[in-house]
Amino acid sequence: MIFPFAKEREQFPILNEMTQLSSCSQSAISIPVKEAMNEYMDSWSREGMDWMGWMERVERAKASFASLINASPDEIAVLSSVSECTSSVASALTYSKGRHKICTTEIDFPCIGHVWLAQQERGGEVQFIPGEDHKVPLEYYEKYVDEQTVVTSIPHVSYYNGFKQDIKKIASIVHRKGSYCFVDAYQSAGSVQIDVKDMDIDFLAAGSQKYLLGIPGIAFLYVKKEVANELKPMVTGWFGRVNPFAFDIKLLDYADGARRFETGTPPMINAYAADAAIQTLLKVGVDHIETYLQKLSQTAIAHAKERGLIVASPENMEEKASNTAIFTGEASIYERKMKERGFIVSARNDVIRIAPHFYNTENEVIVAIDTLAELVRDGK
Repeated sequence: MIFPFAKEREQFPILNEMTQLSSCSQSAISIPVKEAMNEYMDSWSREGMDWMGWMERVERAKASFASLINASPDEIAVLSSVSECTSSVASALTYSKGRHKICTTEIDFPCIGHVWLAQQERGGEVQFIPGEDHKVPLEYYEKYVDEQTVVTSIPHVSYYNGFKQDIKKIASIVHRKGSYCFVDAYQSAGSVQIDVKDMDIDFLAAGSQKYLLGIPGIAFLYVKKEVANELKPMVTGWFGRVNPFAFDIKLLDYADGARRFETGTPPMINAYAADAAIQTLLKVGVDHIETYLQKLSQTAIAHAKERGLIVASPENMEEKASNTAIFTGEASIYERKMKERGFIVSARNDVIRIAPHFYNTENEVIVAIDTLAELVRDGK
């Protein structure tokens, strides 16, 4: 396979020393991201405070993320984590007897389930849609989502094995039942094409540190403009107000659009990093990235099977993203051993996740799997 991103790869200097295949957990740092963070530090050192300049960069980060998912900037809120994004949305919903049910899945990341379970104190009834081999059959959404469901919360891509769901079809099902559609895109944004308008998503949350090439501490929440102004989140803060700088402690008004879901002071340096990172993705093109990563997925699955490893990920490329999960048992031990050999991978429970990004080569994937196979054969 011809490697199409040789020039872009030069922007990730760690790859000269290590093979980083951990984008499902933390991507490699790029020179533009590091420079953006230094730009913030320089402004702080030079000017002491540049509030307007810093806030301008936050708005730029919003606009960059909006471009990535085909939204408008006023449909994007900036928060600190996907947990906070989900909590802000959950707090804005009401759980009445007519519409009190929350459908989420057993393959969601735990924090998502925790947020929805917390709504039981407010009258919410949580229904966990079961998985089969860490996948959710499409027909289960027809079965479990009903006319009492207020929100259906789903991962675009499973953190465990890279299983990718058909969001457009799921959204059509749940909307027919009268439910909102909430999507956790932490494991997809930046590696899988997302069009929130075509997919008809009501809420979408994604953090920066994985396939978005950024750092922890910042997350983006998309709220469809037709939905946003109907809701009043109880998880709130001064940036959710019409005019944060009015400093009116007795006035609880809500800004228009997604900004009403914001809470406190946004993470400035994280926004610098996120904007630079997303600009890299926009220049490369997520369509090109997704096509390339599908080829790496095919290589990873085929080579893992050749080496006698057991693959936990789907083999159908239509339902698989970049992450290829391989059963090892005691995965944290293998993660440490792999790093000692120069490979940064990510453990989850009983699997090692090989999660390349566009800057990785096919040979890196092959050699990483060879190394893992040797460790498994030798019993760690």
